[in-house]
Amino acid sequence: MPISAGDTAWILVSSALVLLMTPGLALFYGGMARRKNLLSTIMMSFAIMGLVGVIWALWGYTLSFGADKGSFIGGLNFFGLMNVGTEGSDTYASTIPHLAFMAFQGMFAVITVALITGAVVERIKFSSLMIFSTLWVTLVYAPVCHWVWGGGWLGGYGALDFAGGTVVHINAGVSALALVLLLGKRRGFRSEVMEPNNIPMVALGAGLLWFGWFGFNAGSSLMANGLAANAFVATNLAAAAAGLTWMIISWIHHRPSLLGTVTGAVAGLVAITPAAGFVAPIAAIPIGFGVSVICYYTIILIKEKLHFDDSLDVFAVHGMGGIWGALATGIFASSSVGGVSGLVEGNWSQPGTQIVGILAVAAFAFAVTWILGKILSVTIGLRVGSTEEMVGLDLSQHGERAYGGLLR
Repeated sequence: MPISAGDTAWILVSSALVLLMTPGLALFYGGMARRKNLLSTIMMSFAIMGLVGVIWALWGYTLSFGADKGSFIGGLNFFGLMNVGTEGSDTYASTIPHLAFMAFQGMFAVITVALITGAVVERIKFSSLMIFSTLWVTLVYAPVCHWVWGGGWLGGYGALDFAGGTVVHINAGVSALALVLLLGKRRGFRSEVMEPNNIPMVALGAGLLWFGWFGFNAGSSLMANGLAANAFVATNLAAAAAGLTWMIISWIHHRPSLLGTVTGAVAGLVAITPAAGFVAPIAAIPIGFGVSVICYYTIILIKEKLHFDDSLDVFAVHGMGGIWGALATGIFASSSVGGVSGLVEGNWSQPGTQIVGILAVAAFAFAVTWILGKILSVTIGLRVGSTEEMVGLDLSQHGERAYGGLLR
């Protein structure tokens, strides 16, 4: 098919929207961290934008979308962007330049790695995070991406993931949990007050995430067409329903919380990600409602009962939100939207297929992340020293202060 100017413009805009999500994430996470760790938290996302951006062009893209090798990993035919030009790709997207498809997918890789950082802020060594990110995008993200979208076994098996519920959110959320268990709790966890330093910053970050997510989900249609419109409307409805639900739950328990409302909206965006191109827009409302209930009580379970120190609730929101979204895709998928029926339309096997995908990705991500983290822990160290942690990572790791500038 010839290159479409409309499709190309839409994918380039969507790529920019998805890139904007990572600075949005930096503000979302940065506002929730304590004041002494604000800059270090933001720095993680921006450093990953540079690091993963380069890795994706050199070898990340080819391992994800190169010629299939054993249904597990891509070959090296796109190494260093060889054979990736301005013509369409018959394999992935024939109406847009191959370079545009590569760029769009690269933005997903960037934010997936950045998502993990929210679980380990305020105590992870910056140098170790950079090494870990390099290894993780190569050994965890690229294989899982290939399994689902690059011609690997999971996509062939029939698991549905329109825009990254499995590839991005389950992958990142479960990996974050593995790192949390390796790193241990922050100094003073449960004995000191650890309040967000700037909730308006959190809300601004959430707003940028919501805005960018239209490119994330609607852009995954890879065309400027009706499917993109379906994904766009479903995305907005899920975020709205989930934010409203979280607000009501927090109101019942105490008071309507701004922090809770925007966290709920992000959870809704997570949950609709795998489903946006497979379900009718109205199905986004129960999906959004369900994810807020699940994530809200997962946070209580993790922090109040299990005492895991997932600093910014990455596993609860992205891991559990992604799991619910993948299951909900199998429940609500409509043949009139994405060509596949779910449980509601009588296809009893699709939820089982989704569960296989969830378990496979969760097990792989947790195991490889644990191994990578353990190797770093016993070699160069994964965690900062107690004095550095007490002073704060802004000063101890970067020599800067959020409100004051450079340390002199």
